[in-house]
Amino acid sequence: MAKRSKSPDLNELPQELTVGQVAARSGVAVSAVHFYEAKGLIKGWRTASNQRRYPRVVLRRVAVIKVAQRVGLSLSDIRAALNSLPQGRTPTEKDWAALSARWRSDLDERIARLTKLRNELTNCIGCGCLSLGSCPLYNPGDKLARQGPGPRLLDPE
Repeated sequence: MAKRSKSPDLNELPQELTVGQVAARSGVAVSAVHFYEAKGLIKGWRTASNQRRYPRVVLRRVAVIKVAQRVGLSLSDIRAALNSLPQGRTPTEKDWAALSARWRSDLDERIARLTKLRNELTNCIGCGCLSLGSCPLYNPGDKLARQGPGPRLLDPE
């Protein structure tokens, strides 16, 4: 019968991590750890020998940052969300639920815009003229030029 390994007691794990340990445990490069700190997303300190140290809970913050980036959120949006937490704490399960709910509407809106863009792009290229300026279907007589530069039909703003 195989021996079952005992999970480590959290009190036995180091509470301070080096930048290399944070990088290895979180799956990001050391430079990313430094970058996140420079952008105010995580916080560390220097030891008496001038080495960077991070609290163990920084691993959860880095995980949140990675997930938020993966869904397309900007670093400034991520920083604002993390800074909205009481005393800048690491997100709890309840915090994550609130943050993800807030981001969900933004993602839904972005998905809707991208779907519209995809559909409009397909329709435009499908006509074969490849000219947005003189397209008889989407811009007859180049009427949209009076509204200024830019993609008037594809960009709702």
